[in-house]
Amino acid sequence: MNASAKARHTQIGIDRLVHLRWLERTAYLQLAGNDAVTIKHLLRQELQDSFRSTQIAVRGSLDKTLTILLRIWVHPPRGLEAFQQDGLRLLAALPREHHLPIHWGMTMAVYPFWNAAATHVGRLLRLQTTITAQQVQRRLAEQYGDRETVARRVRYVVRSFVDWGVLCETAERGVYSAAPSRPVPQLEVVAWVVEGLLHAQPNGAVEITGALTAPSLFPFQLPLVTAERLAAISNRLEVLPHGLDQAMILLRSPS
Repeated sequence: MNASAKARHTQIGIDRLVHLRWLERTAYLQLAGNDAVTIKHLLRQELQDSFRSTQIAVRGSLDKTLTILLRIWVHPPRGLEAFQQDGLRLLAALPREHHLPIHWGMTMAVYPFWNAAATHVGRLLRLQTTITAQQVQRRLAEQYGDRETVARRVRYVVRSFVDWGVLCETAERGVYSAAPSRPVPQLEVVAWVVEGLLHAQPNGAVEITGALTAPSLFPFQLPLVTAERLAAISNRLEVLPHGLDQAMILLRSPS
């Protein structure tokens, strides 16, 4: 793993609420052929009313939000450029109602903390009907340390999950339930999302059944498909036999 990838997996990164409509707008501006400077300028103009305040800390939230949006869809970390380009191509080809898994896959690839939080949310929802941010915070603090920082960042991520429509607020404050999961029938999207999951793993490899049913993909229903089929769709994926009748799906090493 290069230094850039190692940093992604050890840093939290997400320190703002990520509105899905802002992420969609960022991708649209990139697809329209704008350069990074223009995209940042346009987003700053469009979003500044959401951050109007006399407090310097709140004004700084706009810059932090722009950093997250641009890092996901405009200038991703080194090694994710081809993955990002294919994600943009899928966004251009699919109707907007099918964009959620694309934004999810890109966000967890760029910010593995998003994947880590989603993993614990997904695991909890398999055991119970509701979750709290505190339950997720306790589990992530064991991995990332610094309980106060983790607690704040988990709140941002959980609020983002609500904004994205994958968690629902309940009548009890701070308690959330799962929204109905969404089928992802397009195998090209499935292969791309699985690649995003692999980019969020430190070792870049997952057993295929575990990948398709990963807790961090709790908002989606992925069809059961072979690792060989996914690798045939994406030249950035490869298969490693594992056991008698299992296979690992992993990121192909750069040639």
